[in-house]
Parts: sequence; structure tokens; C-alpha cells
Amino acid sequence: MTSRTNQTGQPLIGITTYFTRARWGVAWDQRAALLPGAYPEYVQRAGGLAVMLPPDNPAAAPAVTGRLDGLILAGGEDVDPALYGEEPHPRTGRPVPERDLWELALLDAALRRGIPVLGICRGMQLMNIHAGGTLNQHLPETVGHKGHNPRFGTFTDHLVEMVPGTLTARLMPIPVDVATHHHQGVAQLGKGLVASAHAEDGTIEAVELPGDDDRFVLGVQWHPEVRDDLRLVRGLVTAAAGKRG
Repeated sequence: MTSRTNQTGQPLIGITTYFTRARWGVAWDQRAALLPGAYPEYVQRAGGLAVMLPPDNPAAAPAVTGRLDGLILAGGEDVDPALYGEEPHPRTGRPVPERDLWELALLDAALRRGIPVLGICRGMQLMNIHAGGTLNQHLPETVGHKGHNPRFGTFTDHLVEMVPGTLTARLMPIPVDVATHHHQGVAQLGKGLVASAHAEDGTIEAVELPGDDDRFVLGVQWHPEVRDDLRLVRGLVTAAAGKRG
């Protein structure tokens, strides 16, 4: 495999982002490529070099992934339910097709190239849709509580338990409290994926694509980037370093 590393020798990890209106400084209010700082810091703390991937032409995805050692599908807006054959629920957010199509293309290209992938919240949901799965568009109607997103704009902890024998369990072998902020979740699991962690109410909290021992294709419903636990991103960066050379 041709090396994709930079001169620092650190694995290059792409993180998806989106275009949105933003304000900064005392004068600026413009369309911006926005990514919460916790994401690049998360990669940097694990020894990776982070690069933002704002929406682009999906046809460019193979060329982009050819420059990367790993990929993070970041959290954000609800995925368009039309992508899994459903009408939008009244609580489903307005679709952002430019981001959906770009990230699906990046994921597809990364899987074809064998590049390690970590999906976070929306990113995990996108992985499930890519595999032909569906989403529960408003979890409170199914699980009977708002524990996955009790306060809008605030991360809340809840317990997740890993499925023995999975990559997720190897990285995080005992139940742990994780930061949650989502109102959607996996309904029908996509082809080839396995559920590798659950919340106490049975909600799927992690999915992965099994394969060789060095394969790293993992999605989590929670937000590891806002907590101090680096086990997942260290797993990604280690896998990315192993794909170089």
C-alpha cells in the first residue's frame, strides 16, 4: 500500500463536517465549515493528525480517502429518512443532502480501501443506512423516556454494556457511562453489521463490521469526543498507523 502519512509520521485522520451559518469575532456572520473543536482535539490527544472534510462532490471521495489513514464520521443533523425509504417524522430535522451524500461516498470509499472508520452518533446511524438498515426517527416514542437526550444542547451520561467478543468489547471491556445526545437510533440493523453495545433500555449503542483482527469499522451512538476516555480513538489511530507503509 502506498504511504499516505505526512512528514510528522502521524496518521492522517479525516473528520467530516458541514456548512452552516456561524458568527465569530465582533463582525463576522457568514457561511462556514463548522466542526466542534472537541473532534480534532480528540484525534490529537490520541496521536493523530486531524483534517476537516467539508461537503464536496461525492465523486471526489475516492481521491480524498486515498490521502487518509483513517476516517471519523462526526455527529450532527438527522440523516434524510428518504435514504432509508421512509417519510420524515414530525420531530426529524430538515435534511442536509450535500452532507448526507458526501459522507456516504466517503464511507463507501473508505470501506473499499480498507481504511479504519469510526462513526460518532449521526456517523453510526449513517453507517447503518449505508448497510441497508433503518432508523427509529424518535426514540422516546419507542423506549418511553427521554434519557438519551433529556436536555437539548447538553450531553448527559448513561450506561452502556458491550457485547462480548466484539471489537467494542476489546476496547472497552466493562460497562461504562457515556455522553449521550440523540433522539434517533438504529431500528433495523444493516446487512453485515453486528450490534456491539446496548443501553439499559435495549437501544443499540454501537455497531461494527466484523472481519480480520486488524479491521476497524466501528460506530458508536454516544459522543466519546466530549469525555476523557480515549480508548476508541486510540484504537482508530493505532489501526490507521497499521495501514500505512
